[in-house]
Amino acid sequence: MKIILNTIGVLAVILGVLGIFLPLLPTTPFLLLASACFARASPRLHNWLQTNRVFGKYLRDYENGRGIPLRGKIWVLIFMWGSMSYSIWRTDHLWVRLLVVLIGAGVTIYLTRFVPTMRIEKK
Repeated sequence: MKIILNTIGVLAVILGVLGIFLPLLPTTPFLLLASACFARASPRLHNWLQTNRVFGKYLRDYENGRGIPLRGKIWVLIFMWGSMSYSIWRTDHLWVRLLVVLIGAGVTIYLTRFVPTMRIEKK
């Protein structure tokens, strides 16, 4: 079972990293999946993921229930809708446009309604 979980975790990390650059591939769900798999199968890989300098802090905050900072949510939505708008503009298929809009709307609703906004304490 550990081999299967580690394999799924590695594939999820690869897809998550690709999602940083590809507009329709989500990053966060894949990284959360990888973290869940690694937490059960490999403490070393789970620690590596949570201490990663690029996305480790955000992953730790999300997993600990602290949420995402407001500034991060705003940037995610700007970049997501910007890249999705480009994808919508570049396709001639109505069903693809509708699918992209539905995915974007779902992610927006999830991010704004269900993910807590982290309060940053001023020092």
